[in-house]
Amino acid sequence: MALIKSISGFRGTIGGKAGDNLTPQDIVECTAAFGRWIINKTGNPSIVIGRDGRISGEIVSGLVVNTLRSVGISVIDLGLSTTPTVELAVPAENAGGGIILTASHNPKEWNALKLLNHKGEFISGADGAEVLDLVAGGAIEYASVNQLGTYRQVGGYIEKHIEQILALPLVDIEAIKAKKFRVVVDAINSTGAISVPPLLEQLGCQVTVINADITGHFAHNPEPLQEHLGQLATEVQRQKAHLGIAVDPDVDRLVFMCEDGELFGEEYTLVAVADYVLRQRPGSNTVSNLSSTRALRDVTRKHGGEYYAAAVGEVNVVQKMKAVHAPIGGEGNGGIILPELHYGRDALVGIALFLSHLAKSDMHISTLRRTYPDYKMAKTKIDRNANIDLTRIFAVLQEKYKKEQINTEDGLKIDFEEGWVHLRPSNTEPIIRIYSESSSTVIADNLAKKIMSDIHELSATS
Repeated sequence: MALIKSISGFRGTIGGKAGDNLTPQDIVECTAAFGRWIINKTGNPSIVIGRDGRISGEIVSGLVVNTLRSVGISVIDLGLSTTPTVELAVPAENAGGGIILTASHNPKEWNALKLLNHKGEFISGADGAEVLDLVAGGAIEYASVNQLGTYRQVGGYIEKHIEQILALPLVDIEAIKAKKFRVVVDAINSTGAISVPPLLEQLGCQVTVINADITGHFAHNPEPLQEHLGQLATEVQRQKAHLGIAVDPDVDRLVFMCEDGELFGEEYTLVAVADYVLRQRPGSNTVSNLSSTRALRDVTRKHGGEYYAAAVGEVNVVQKMKAVHAPIGGEGNGGIILPELHYGRDALVGIALFLSHLAKSDMHISTLRRTYPDYKMAKTKIDRNANIDLTRIFAVLQEKYKKEQINTEDGLKIDFEEGWVHLRPSNTEPIIRIYSESSSTVIADNLAKKIMSDIHELSATS
């Protein structure tokens, strides 16, 4: 099946052979390396862990906890939690780092260890490389019996997380309560069920939850895309709800559904939230990754700020946000990052900010969506075979389109007047991912086809 060891953590499918899948042996090796790295890097032998509702979560958690203790790490265990909640808990507990046990939007067969530094942020590329070196070396020193780490279970952090969100000046609790929104939530049989409804209830919403049992047997593909959310659409329309909300299993991605059962658009989650934040902070900058919609740039400029693009990956977006002092940013997959709370994608704070915006706009959610530029995005890929010299191809394409705006920070992005195309080699598969966007699906498709034709032509002449 799959085992992927990367600078941001370790993920794979449960079962199978060690080294090919996420087996107990692989979990122990990777956890021990990260624990040793935390001790070497920070001198603070403590780690916060938390997990989503996956079937394998309890087993993986047990392996991680006892491996860390064997290395000499004291473990603070939040149990069932969300990715952003663990991120907040790391600095709150003065821990040396954190591990989130979740494979995010991947199906139930998958699990993963996402690695956090002492700030509760994903470790950097350089730090991740050091951890990978320790994994490859295999010579991990374990603690003697007198130096074994301790174990402590801590509850209540989701409640603390919600309290911090409600205390934000940007969250207009009274405006939301006055609207008495009827909301349907798809919790996808994971920890959205214990985090999203309590937040909405404290905001005065009438809440219905579907797929609320935390079994890890996901009722549908857990990636919150239109084609997976038919049950949510049916329930929103049946109940005449004002909106629907879908999150992924670890609650760092966020999608809204309009009252007619159509998605607001995951690319537009960040656009709408940024519009709201920038109304309060005009002239401020924003950041998203290179594959996210141009609409964020348009909204940012409307409010007198500057838009910046970062390489794909949350750690890269965070780094750019810090550099340009952006009060809001994120990714086009529905990931909202509000530094005022913490530097991590957070569906819960995204919900509170979006509902504040919706309440104060005095519009239906579908009407609010129509106030934003309506860009169309196309996503495709081509096999990267031995004939493709990507370095040469990118260089030739840069020369061919040198009159356009070019960005080589993460693959190659070409910004045309009518839209853009972003090419980047996959880190996990032998493919080249191609994203394009324009004012119509036809133009977006044609932009991608034009670049694909260039690549095939250049490959044939290699």
